[in-house]
Amino acid sequence: MTQKSAKERLWWAQFNALEMGSGWDDTDIQKPQILIEDVYGDSHPGSVHLHQLAAQAGFGVYEKGGFPAHYHTTDVCDGCAQGHDGMNIVLASREAIADMVEVHASAVPWDGMILSSSCDKSIPAHLKAAARMDIPTVFMPGGSMRPGPNQTTSLVAGDISLRQKRKDAISPQEIRDYYLTGCPSVGACTFLGTASTMQCMAEALGLALPGSALAPATMTDILRYARQAGRAVMNLVERGIKVSDIMTPAAFRNAIIVHSAIGGSTNATLHLPSIARELGYELPIELFDEINHQVPHLGNVTPSGQHLTESFWFAGGIPYVQLLLKDMLDLDVMTVTGKTLGENLEDLQKDNFFGRNIGYLNNYHLDRDDVIFPVEKASEKGSIAILKGNIAPEGSVVKYSAVARSQRVFTGPARVFNEEEEAYQAVVDKKIHPGDVIVIRYEGPRGCGMPEMLMTTEAIVCDETLNGHVALITDGRFSGATRGAAIGHISPEAAAGGPIAFIEEGDMICYDIENRSLNLVGVAGRSVTPEEADAILKERSKKGVIPRPARKGFYKRYTERALSAMQGAGLD
Repeated sequence: MTQKSAKERLWWAQFNALEMGSGWDDTDIQKPQILIEDVYGDSHPGSVHLHQLAAQAGFGVYEKGGFPAHYHTTDVCDGCAQGHDGMNIVLASREAIADMVEVHASAVPWDGMILSSSCDKSIPAHLKAAARMDIPTVFMPGGSMRPGPNQTTSLVAGDISLRQKRKDAISPQEIRDYYLTGCPSVGACTFLGTASTMQCMAEALGLALPGSALAPATMTDILRYARQAGRAVMNLVERGIKVSDIMTPAAFRNAIIVHSAIGGSTNATLHLPSIARELGYELPIELFDEINHQVPHLGNVTPSGQHLTESFWFAGGIPYVQLLLKDMLDLDVMTVTGKTLGENLEDLQKDNFFGRNIGYLNNYHLDRDDVIFPVEKASEKGSIAILKGNIAPEGSVVKYSAVARSQRVFTGPARVFNEEEEAYQAVVDKKIHPGDVIVIRYEGPRGCGMPEMLMTTEAIVCDETLNGHVALITDGRFSGATRGAAIGHISPEAAAGGPIAFIEEGDMICYDIENRSLNLVGVAGRSVTPEEADAILKERSKKGVIPRPARKGFYKRYTERALSAMQGAGLD
């Protein structure tokens, strides 16, 4: 197998000497060299175990005649950043991680690359970097965390956190019990949030091995996938199959179909366009809406359903969804196995992948159809809608599969907040009332980095008087775990002069998910026509937007240059 760096080694003898000084020998420097980059670190359960997977991947590389080198750029956790200013840097971290992988992957002419991560921003960062470098690459997901007590997830935190702030609402023992059981193992949180969604998207794009997304992080299967990843990247190197041969426009369309079927996180509408952009493709936000009108919603997985990601994997995971939807998918797309999607599904069937793990489901007294609905039993099409109107001329995103049918059309008075913290406190202090539409603005990419609103949405759904009776709209984003009537990514954002900046307290806001609309419909106690609403917003816009605080460093660079949420919120 020809080594990519052979020419460069002749230019400067120190190249070989430095590697041999790191413990390589004189045969290692002649082998194809594979960068194994992960986000291993002590940052959170999704990253703390990745060195074990990387070691297994390295064994697979050795086995096929290559030599692995291990690099690390750790990520950060949305959960640890929740409720304070740390959340403002979380989306921007996607760009920083992608840039560091680019640095590592560019400084040496690597023959191939394995990337490993589990969670919200590191997975899209790795996929962006893979697209940017366009060398033979395998993505290796970090898998799913174990379920909590009574099949709960770490999102019990929403209820715990709300009651902590209300007098005599919770005991110290209940808090301690949650601390000890909320995250019972390594792996991504076991709901279909952004972390789990993006593992699924990596597999649906063809860049992760079939069946590897959401494998339980504490079972030996995930170690076998990691070893197989090392073998697979060497096959790609030998055959010259690059990322651009795999992540094609057809692959992105396949991924959106799968996303629609499983009820994935709204954050995929940020990440997939940003990944595609690295390859020179435009993924118009309208494509998500078009596909969601056509695809049956099959995933009965929390927060859009009842079950956890571990059970989803036992039921067959992404391959089983692809099998059910094979008539809608392009089965000829290339994947990291060196085979097409159609060939992969045939191989999985021959290997009894779809039957082997059903017994684990039986441990929970579940059948496959309980977790992944057959197409004929799907109760609705899709899971994501793109709403437009005079508040969101470019678009906004709602995960309607997590919205009660009674809330899919809603009209109410605006309760306006210029930062999430104020809105959250209003919920805690019972200053929000049934029927209100909470407006949180200046939280977009340029406003303050586009933080997620999980703390506030969970406070709403954990309050009996508000759950199912309050809507929230924002130019910020949501956790993939968000439940309830939550419309985000409103574009243009407030900091860019979007109409959301000029909504006033008491204005009547109306959204209609079926008709894909979000509009200002009333002012000062009276209804207004669309033309009147446009004129009112235009007049109000003359006062301008609220200036943003002074910033520095990477955060300043991101918030000054970030693209619209409709374009993926990357850097221009």
